[in-house]
Amino acid sequence: MIKDIVANLSVGRSRDVTTDFAVSVAAAFGIHLTGVAFLYEPLIPAGDMSGIPLDVIDTLRTENENAAKAAASKLEDAVRGTALSAEVRVLNATDAGAPHIFAEVARRFDMSIVAQGDPDTPSPGDPMAEAALFQSGRPVLIVPYIQRAGLSLDRVLVCWDGSRNAARAVGDAMPFIVRAKTTEIVIVTNEDAKSDEMPGADIAHHLARHGAKVEVKRIVSTETDVAGTILSHAADVAADFLVMGGYGHSRLREFVLGGATRGILASMTVPTLMSH
Repeated sequence: MIKDIVANLSVGRSRDVTTDFAVSVAAAFGIHLTGVAFLYEPLIPAGDMSGIPLDVIDTLRTENENAAKAAASKLEDAVRGTALSAEVRVLNATDAGAPHIFAEVARRFDMSIVAQGDPDTPSPGDPMAEAALFQSGRPVLIVPYIQRAGLSLDRVLVCWDGSRNAARAVGDAMPFIVRAKTTEIVIVTNEDAKSDEMPGADIAHHLARHGAKVEVKRIVSTETDVAGTILSHAADVAADFLVMGGYGHSRLREFVLGGATRGILASMTVPTLMSH
C-alpha cells in the first residue's frame, strides 16, 4: 500500500509538471503528499567570491528564495479547499547537494515523484531522478517534462526481463497495476521464443492473482535501442504509465546509467515508475 509520498517541486522552471501530477496521485490513492522545495544557494564560481559585489549575491539569494516560495505556494494552492493531506518543506541546498539531500529525504517515504529534466531549459533539479533512483532505496515516479494530464491508468506497460530490478519494480508498482484497466507485460528480445516457452507467463499469473487484468506482449527486435522500442510500442498502444527496473549505479556523486534506463530518462513520453 502507498500511504506517504514525497515530490520534488519544480523550482525556477518555466513549466512545472510535478505539482499537479503529484496531487493527482495523492488524490487517486487518498494518501499524504509532502512537497520539497529547494532554496538554492547562489551559484558562484569557485575563487570568484571576492570579485562579485555583495548586493549581487543578495539579489541572487532573494531570487532563489522567491522561486522556492513560489513552488511551495503552488502546491498549497493546489490542495487548498480539498480533502487532501499535504505539507511543504523548504530546504536549503547547493545545486550539487540538492539531489543527494532529496534522496535521503525520500528514504522515509513510500515513493518519490520528480520531473524529467528538460533539455531545453536545464535546471539544478535535473539529476534528481538519478539520485532518487540509486540512493533512496525507494521507487521513483518520473514525470515527463511534456506531461499535461494527471495520473491515468487505462493501460500500464510493465517492462519485464526477469531481472531483480524488474521484479522490484513490479512489486513497488503493484498499487498502480491492480488499479489499471489493462496491464501489458512487455518483453523485448532479439530472438523468437521456443515453441514450448511462454515468456512472461509466470509474472502474468502472479499479477492476475492480485486481480490485475493482464496481457503479455513479446517484441522481437534486432535493434539495440531497447528504450526506443519500448517507447515506440507505448505510443502504438496509447499506454499512459510505464513500469521498469532502473539499471546502473552511483559513483562519487556521479550516476552511471544502463542503456535502457538512460534512454527512457532522456526520451520518456509517459510517466514512468522505476525501481533499483
